[in-house]
Amino acid sequence: MNTRLLTALLTVGTAALVSACGGGAPVAEPMPGRVVEPMPPAAVELTSSPNERGDQSCDATASLRPGPLPAPGAMPAGSTMAEIVSRGVVRVGVNQDMLLFGFRNPTTGGLEGFDIDIARAIAQALFGDPNRIDLQVITSAERVPALREKKVDLVVHTFSATCERRREVEFSSTYFISDQRILAVKGSGIRAVADLTGKRVCGVFRTTTLEAVFALPNRPTVIGMTNWLDCLVALQQGQVDAVSTDEPILAGLAIQDPTLEIVGAAMAEDAYAVGVQQEATDLVRFVNGVLDRLRSDGSWDRIYTARMGVLGPSPGPPQPRYVD
Repeated sequence: MNTRLLTALLTVGTAALVSACGGGAPVAEPMPGRVVEPMPPAAVELTSSPNERGDQSCDATASLRPGPLPAPGAMPAGSTMAEIVSRGVVRVGVNQDMLLFGFRNPTTGGLEGFDIDIARAIAQALFGDPNRIDLQVITSAERVPALREKKVDLVVHTFSATCERRREVEFSSTYFISDQRILAVKGSGIRAVADLTGKRVCGVFRTTTLEAVFALPNRPTVIGMTNWLDCLVALQQGQVDAVSTDEPILAGLAIQDPTLEIVGAAMAEDAYAVGVQQEATDLVRFVNGVLDRLRSDGSWDRIYTARMGVLGPSPGPPQPRYVD
């Protein structure tokens, strides 16, 4: 059978089959489609500011003055620190997906970063052993509830001290200060805050940096995510046009993708402090004593160089502000 005859028979057979099935319309060939990556399940467009700063009527960054540090393991009877020591570990809420501050080392499986080192320094002061610590991974939105519900003793998680949060938790003195900026794809045309008009900007639920985006005169569309890695992926997939938060957090994201860059002037400032259960004022004073020692003996600078050195030389630790 020659090729032309075979083709003709196949054509007739196909037409007969279509007719027998009652379909007179031609069968459309499938068209190749574009794969659209889904957004993370928790992603949602936000229409109002989370109000994590509050009315700013309080002195948000002033903390309780520290007293003398007891020797490790010899905490005052009846104190919050003695209760922690009797338990055998200090429970600390931390991040695991924020390069530079708190991330899981893919080689060792352990948690590392600037915040993790601060947490371990507190464990060292309590027990004489930095490993007597229960690092509990929580999201940004879980920081206040974890303290309020007594699931953790401390939160060391790029946690900005604000008037609104002080209604429910206490804070140590400031141990890190950062400006908020923008992360965008190189060549995207986004170079400044004004370029965000009409764009989609990603942020994380219950973070102070969302408020600076909402405060823009021509507010962009704001997409909320559970964590900053979700924002990174959404930016890489073109589902958002920019990410805005504190500069060291953005630097950690940019390190993971050289096609991205940090742009724009500072939009706001955040002051990170250790979160403490509201009634544990003795623990606040103890933590402040530890942070004072880290500032004075050079440990803060060493931690900064080891964990944040990619950002440049150490700026030195922020100076504490105390109330009695």
